[in-house]
Amino acid sequence: MPKTAHTILFFFSLLTGLFSRAQSTEALIRQGNRFYNKQDYDQSLNHYEKALKKSPANPDARFNQGDALYRKNDFEKAAASYDDVLQSRADPNTRENAYYNKGVAMIRQKKLEESIDAWKNALRLNPTDSAARDNLVKALLEKKKQEQQNKKDQPEKKPKDNKQKQDNHQNDNRPKPQQSKLTKQQVEQYLRSLEQREKDVQDKMNQNKNHSLSQPDKDW
Repeated sequence: MPKTAHTILFFFSLLTGLFSRAQSTEALIRQGNRFYNKQDYDQSLNHYEKALKKSPANPDARFNQGDALYRKNDFEKAAASYDDVLQSRADPNTRENAYYNKGVAMIRQKKLEESIDAWKNALRLNPTDSAARDNLVKALLEKKKQEQQNKKDQPEKKPKDNKQKQDNHQNDNRPKPQQSKLTKQQVEQYLRSLEQREKDVQDKMNQNKNHSLSQPDKDW
């Protein structure tokens, strides 16, 4: 019987400790929120960090930490806090807000692609979020504008035949060969004589080839 009593007392103490711990975390978050509303972001961060030491996976403390860091213009760390929220078991509404705020933090860092991705994810969770939709449209327009500007700034590629035309133009300054003064009949006669010479040479080569083939084999 005493053993049973001690067991009940042990579990009662454990539950009381867990309840006190949860209350302490929530109390720290509330205190941090009070400092946040007073724009004392250093003190609010201090309380959120204390809450996270007690409950590292608490999405509310992590989310509020991101907001306080954003107010201190530490956009990189703020985005990291929102990422931690997204890695936690936060409810859909908190996750949607984390995506939205991450998009704002990214655009402040001039990270256009990351902000677009964040707002797209926010709209997947809440298609009725007009602020996320408006920011996404603006970001996409900015991206298109940058792409057009980059395309405009690229050196214009000339057609390949431009160089050939230029080379031909440069060759116009070279001496041109003089036109032949031979008549048409003389040219034809000259060509026939060349053909005859080539025929004679070919015949001679064939004769030499046949002569070599008719020689007796060597007596080894």
